[in-house]
Amino acid sequence: MLYRNHLVEALQDRREEFVSFERAWLGDVRDYVRRLQALGGRSAEEVHLVVGATKAPGALPSAELDERGAVRVTFEECWRSHEDARRWAIDVLRDRTTFAADGSQILPGREISLPVAAVQVASFENPHVLDGNYRKEVRFLVVPPTELLEADGVRGAETVVSLRRFEMEVEATSLFLQRKKGWRARGERMPVAFFDGTLLISYARPRTPMQDKYISRIIELVKLSRDMAVPIVGFIDQSYARDLINLLDAIDKRERQSALYDAQLLHAAVDGQPSVLAAWGERTIFCYCVREGLGSDFLEANGKPLVGFTYLQTTGDGPPARLDVPAWIDEQELLDEVTDVVRAECVVGNGYPYALETADAAAVITARDRMQFLRAMQEFAENENIAFCVSRKAASKNHRR
Repeated sequence: MLYRNHLVEALQDRREEFVSFERAWLGDVRDYVRRLQALGGRSAEEVHLVVGATKAPGALPSAELDERGAVRVTFEECWRSHEDARRWAIDVLRDRTTFAADGSQILPGREISLPVAAVQVASFENPHVLDGNYRKEVRFLVVPPTELLEADGVRGAETVVSLRRFEMEVEATSLFLQRKKGWRARGERMPVAFFDGTLLISYARPRTPMQDKYISRIIELVKLSRDMAVPIVGFIDQSYARDLINLLDAIDKRERQSALYDAQLLHAAVDGQPSVLAAWGERTIFCYCVREGLGSDFLEANGKPLVGFTYLQTTGDGPPARLDVPAWIDEQELLDEVTDVVRAECVVGNGYPYALETADAAAVITARDRMQFLRAMQEFAENENIAFCVSRKAASKNHRR
């Protein structure tokens, strides 16, 4: 139980530290907003030359910086009501297939006598046709003791489970990309796959074999998107990336580290001025991602980055979402259409892509589901004469909560 009076006293004890942090943070915001807006007066080539000696500047603006003459890309649509917005979204999505996959997991716990885990991944494919036909699939995988015991301790076992989930999500998305190959030749509208999370996985070196697996799987997915010519978008609702911040520091040759991150920078309104992304539907120009920890894995054979990003304002009052986008989408001039699809999905999903929302709802494993899993495990163990039991303390806690 949390005692509110103790919480209030603890916060008051630290008041000066919070106030001091806020002052410094606002100073950083003013500084970085000014420098970000100043990018609009430069060309992409000039920025590339300025940061050329920097090994990993975080981001490099695409040619869109020259085309737009600013960091912000405005959204021209204007609606009087949510009904108008929905009509626009329905028109964007009509006869266009969108896809999303999401997963959930049951981790091994100390309350059971035998290490066992499970992963459930659901996919949702919506062709947005008049008859309302859609495709929803669920796959369930049990991770046996042999796999979990090969890992190093509890954290290692949890990493094994997380990797299995990640691989299943990638596999489901890959199958969709392959199914939609040739959509142009069939006269179909451009399909879009949503990936729940980043397409840019960075680790400090040396990497572990498990980290190498994560990176190889995501790179395979990005390259498959390019080869199938089917766009995929990595949607990050709460991004803590600092690629734009790092770019600004690289331009001005600054070494200091700010506590600010990109989404905060783009959402901050200071000194009575509107934020960089002030209106719903606005986005930033496309930037290539060249952050530290990516290395050559995320580069094409010619040295060009495989993946970039844009930030999109998908709510009226919250920070923007980050969209990780394979570079081929921008290079083939599909980015505007892709971001319109994301906007439309967010209109239908009230600020979050409806496809991802639906996949998440189908994949989620609740506390009650976990208890059903453990009961099924007990029945299975009894039938197979396998020693398995659940601690009484755990059973009691589940009854009480």
